[in-house]
Amino acid sequence: MVPPRRYTAAVSWKVLITASAIGETGQQALERLRQAGCEISLARKFGPLSAGEVQPLLAGMDAVLASLDQYSAAVLGSPEAGRLKIISRWGAGFDAIDLAAATERGIVVTSTPGMLDEAVADYAFALLLALARRVPEEHAAMRGGAWRVAWGDDVSGKTLGILGCGRIGRAVARRAAGFAMRRLGFDCVPTPEAEALGIRRVSLDELLAESDFLSLHAALTPQSRGLIGDPELRKMKPTARLINTARGALVDEAALLRALQEGWIAGAALDVYATEPLPADHPLRAAPNLLLSPHQASFTRETGARVSLAAAQAIVDLIEGRRPAHVLNGEVFQSPHLRVPLAYG
Repeated sequence: MVPPRRYTAAVSWKVLITASAIGETGQQALERLRQAGCEISLARKFGPLSAGEVQPLLAGMDAVLASLDQYSAAVLGSPEAGRLKIISRWGAGFDAIDLAAATERGIVVTSTPGMLDEAVADYAFALLLALARRVPEEHAAMRGGAWRVAWGDDVSGKTLGILGCGRIGRAVARRAAGFAMRRLGFDCVPTPEAEALGIRRVSLDELLAESDFLSLHAALTPQSRGLIGDPELRKMKPTARLINTARGALVDEAALLRALQEGWIAGAALDVYATEPLPADHPLRAAPNLLLSPHQASFTRETGARVSLAAAQAIVDLIEGRRPAHVLNGEVFQSPHLRVPLAYG
């Protein structure tokens, strides 16, 4: 039997990298791309990049190993994106990519779902613990020469509300079980897996009213944008704390600022923001009882290396004529506009 032929591109592909994680954890990924004959271009400024920032960088590029850059229909239809064959997202989120426009143009879009779950869940729970026990403020006090104690709150036995009971939400629930926490969940789609973990499904109003800690893990959709706003924050306990490691736009940031300034809730921790990077003069930077971090929940070296390699492999698969794993717009392979042929199914 004649073995299937190995498909190779006629010319080497030019690959733009805007994902900052590559610089720290992507040596294997870079080597994998080089072995496939790729010419690599590292963005001078890593993402997330706006549409205006990313569009000129696409000129002459066959592939992007992408951050949360804005790939709008206008960007994908621009002359600069005329050679673009694949956007391989570092991470699971893809709300910044117009999938319909990519499909129409014959551009494959992939992501790396499921590979960030444990790292993000660890970080979400770390933020919860830091808030409850007031770790950041006492660290700052010690740095300033003070010696004092801060009275925090128990975590064990408290109620954890999980908004979004997907893979990461369920991973947080597993951690909460070790603290004997009561676990409530709100999600638009029933999830038997969540119920098997002891998460009781409730309405959003019940979730808000009963949670001592509310951790957000929902996807960003038109329906969920601004889901936690003024009315929702007013329904929370004055002793409750909010943690967001999902998407910044799930929360109305102006409403959260008022809630913290006026004491509607006891505190919050944010790793994600509606605008990233968070502007230096943004009022959230001065908000009371707010713990901030720079969208780093998934940033562990081990996870970074795995995700970087998987994102690079998606590009290599397409170069070699294979359908990559985790394609977000599978219908593109039936499109007459597909920009690269498949040698294998």
